[in-house]
Amino acid sequence: MTTAPAPVGAPAPALDPRPGAVAPPSRRPEPGLLLRFAGPLQSWGEHSHFNERDTAAFPTRSGVIGLLAAALGRERGAAVDDLAAVSLTVRIDRPGVLLRDLHTVGGGLPAKATVTTAEGKKRPGDTGTLLTHRMYLADAVFTAAVAFPDDLDDPDHPDRLDRPDAPGGLARECARALVDPRWPLFLGRRSCPPEGPLLLAHTADTLAHLVALPLAAHPRNAPASAVEFVSDRPLDRLPVPPIPEASDEGDGGGAAGAEFHGGPQDHDDGSRPVGEITDDPVSFHPRSRSYRARPLYRRRALLSAQPTLGAEHLDALHSYLIAHRLAPFGDALEGSR
Repeated sequence: MTTAPAPVGAPAPALDPRPGAVAPPSRRPEPGLLLRFAGPLQSWGEHSHFNERDTAAFPTRSGVIGLLAAALGRERGAAVDDLAAVSLTVRIDRPGVLLRDLHTVGGGLPAKATVTTAEGKKRPGDTGTLLTHRMYLADAVFTAAVAFPDDLDDPDHPDRLDRPDAPGGLARECARALVDPRWPLFLGRRSCPPEGPLLLAHTADTLAHLVALPLAAHPRNAPASAVEFVSDRPLDRLPVPPIPEASDEGDGGGAAGAEFHGGPQDHDDGSRPVGEITDDPVSFHPRSRSYRARPLYRRRALLSAQPTLGAEHLDALHSYLIAHRLAPFGDALEGSR
């Protein structure tokens, strides 16, 4: 497929207006990274404790910031204050299926070969087997915008981001590290390597492209299904058309060619938090690992982005990145198919 390239640093295309749509509030474009989280399994622990290892339904701040720290080669005890200043907004392209794994360690082994205790001893044979319940998201795909609002890159001159000799800044440093990471990268847990390209682009307007990038979903689900966004800050400035109110005829919504079956909360503009999640990292030090709570914002929207799957999806991503001059990171897609 051939797509005419847009000018350097061109913004994402405007979304199709829908009946009843209200212009989104004004916003200032923010530079940052566009990431793609896909793989057979993902696991983003939220309340993991001892033998119970859970997963959130989407990539957490601690998981994404930890991934950036691994790419940069930071030690566990290194400060992450600069990385913790980023803002994370995740688009749930495909939520996946929740999978529980019963994991055993040390079963059937002689006492001297069983698991080592905290005291450095060996567990006795009758208690030698450790059971762990581990939760995963299977076949899930997420697209994320990591905004660096205080980065040195100037959003008023987005063309700077596309020059190979562009100045530094934390976002560019992270982008380079994701292309050539110091340590292996994983999707929340070491047993979950990423599939295909993880870094899509370094751009001057992360939220606009997050909305417009092709969806990793089955085309038969579009446009009937609303796409959900989750973020650590209000989503009322997310440049999406609002979900139209249901009509009196009970057609489930007024979007052209679409049916939407949602409750009143689905028309929320995302300006208010829906809860809290304790995933904001203070320290990854193995002996003093700690996280703080932060608000969780959600918003749903019907997007004009065309869903695709598999190799077709990678082709659509590649065409989009090339058309909007978001290479050179888009070139990584060529080697992933």
